[in-house]
Amino acid sequence: MLPTAGVPFLTHLLSRARAAGVRRVVLSTSYRAEVFAEHFGDGGGLGLELAYVTEDVPLGTGGGIRNVLDRVGTDDVLVFNGDVLSGVDLSKLMDTHVDGGADVTLHLTRVEDPRAFGSVPTDGNGRVRAFLEKSPEPVTDQVNAGCYVFRRSALESIPTGRPVSVERETFPGLLAAGATVLGYVDSTYWLDLGTPATFVRGSADLVRGIAPTAALPGPTGDFLTLPGAEVAADAVLTGGSTVGAGCSVAAGARLESAVLFDGARVLDGAVVTRSVVGRGTVVGPGCVVEDAVLGDGVELGARNELRSGARVWPGVRLPDGAVRFSSDA
Repeated sequence: MLPTAGVPFLTHLLSRARAAGVRRVVLSTSYRAEVFAEHFGDGGGLGLELAYVTEDVPLGTGGGIRNVLDRVGTDDVLVFNGDVLSGVDLSKLMDTHVDGGADVTLHLTRVEDPRAFGSVPTDGNGRVRAFLEKSPEPVTDQVNAGCYVFRRSALESIPTGRPVSVERETFPGLLAAGATVLGYVDSTYWLDLGTPATFVRGSADLVRGIAPTAALPGPTGDFLTLPGAEVAADAVLTGGSTVGAGCSVAAGARLESAVLFDGARVLDGAVVTRSVVGRGTVVGPGCVVEDAVLGDGVELGARNELRSGARVWPGVRLPDGAVRFSSDA
């Protein structure tokens, strides 16, 4: 639900599903489940029918999928991880599944360094051969991209009433049982938004039109400004920066691939690069914020310098010059 390129991230994912012909979506929720229904309602504003199922206790990646089965009425079901930004052609993914008579079809993407992921090798016919844990010497650069198509009978095979890992239990179990598990491999845009750095990158890529969406609240370009934002004429905004509603960017300030949540203020001459600035946060004059995260309601006095993964908790106030990396204090 984090604002990403101007709207909650899930809005982008739902817009892609809608564009591919999906009309009904079931959201499997747990932590702070109420915020989803409060924001999206019945889905009519997105051209979708939304239903909600909440886990009373965490059920894992497989258990969470199985938990919604009684709200699903189709023979084949698309399943998405809620924090992955992808350009996969969903129609081709579905065609691969149906034409191949698969029990499950996985979207697989190729990555430059697969050591950080579990590998999923396939044979010449596209059938998945194994699910391999992270290894210093992966046998393939193909990894699980977090989007699947399940035949209903495969969903029914997932145990109920306990946590289940789809990666460690469901998929290997289907292979062992002789099920047809296919891999749809492509090299389209793909990004897991699981860290602040990838969140910022994903937001910037959406604004610049590098990552696909049908929900960007404005034209693609070097920056996106939301209603009520004020940007000084000589401020410089680049790299797909987002300036939230009611924000202000003062004279001489520079934003590069920055994400400003609603009501944030960047004062004279401050520089914000590849960073998140929380709601109502003030970045003081001459500050440098690079590869950092500032929580809601933070106040940075003048000439503070935060770099290299710095985190400032919500509501914290730093006086002028309190944190410096440079020697020109």
